[in-house]
Amino acid sequence: MACMYLYVYEGTFSGKDFGFMNEKRRPQGRNFPPRPAQAAPAEEPEGQLEGRNALQEALRSGRTIDKVFIADGDTDRGLQRLAAEAKNAGAVVVSVDRRKLDAMSFTHAHQGVIALAAAHAYFTVDDILEEAASRGEAPLTVICDELSDPHGVIIPKRRSVGLTATVAKASAGAVEYMKVARVTNINTAIAELKGKGVWVFGTAAEGSIPMYKADLTVPAAIVIGNEGEGLSQLVRKNCDVMVSIPMKGKISSLNASAAASILLYEAVRQRIG
Repeated sequence: MACMYLYVYEGTFSGKDFGFMNEKRRPQGRNFPPRPAQAAPAEEPEGQLEGRNALQEALRSGRTIDKVFIADGDTDRGLQRLAAEAKNAGAVVVSVDRRKLDAMSFTHAHQGVIALAAAHAYFTVDDILEEAASRGEAPLTVICDELSDPHGVIIPKRRSVGLTATVAKASAGAVEYMKVARVTNINTAIAELKGKGVWVFGTAAEGSIPMYKADLTVPAAIVIGNEGEGLSQLVRKNCDVMVSIPMKGKISSLNASAAASILLYEAVRQRIG
């Protein structure tokens, strides 16, 4: 079966400012002190894992876990076994009030466990190509151009997060088994891949050919753009082929994760015959 890799254009993510009170509901005729400034949301740490699947897969992959916080008083046997496994792997396991876990959580779905792990390892373009070569397979790589949704797993450098708790949970731990590279300039990376014999397939609703007519059995990199603006003009120009996902009805586009899933499925379908 074909092996897939993710190619990251890394970044930072900022949250939303929700404000304090609706002005219309403020009592009239009274003097109030100035509102305190809204604190900026803390940046989501890349070493934090939330939820049972994320921690389980991190342990199975051999990733170093430094500390595990579990909900105090939780008698769930599955959670207790997971805590014991983490402890046997060298992690410090601490029981804490569930409210502390709620305060720590970025996903708001920690399932009674949050772990602090060693920073996730990133790789290079050469690492990805060498991994495919060692398996005797044509590389199949995903390049993401300015994705801003942290559930998309791959996020752009200036507008989003890296491999955080949200990404790990959304992938159900699969990110632990996938080589992820991040680069400063996506177009330079595309040029590097093309120079090493990789065909670069851009994606757009107005692509020149439907995906099932593109030969995805060759060494391939599939470029996914964000839901709002798609691929940047320079990235489009640097792609070898622009492909589309045939659709019916009034909806003309898919979100980034759905588009990537469909295209990767088609590439694997072609490769396994």
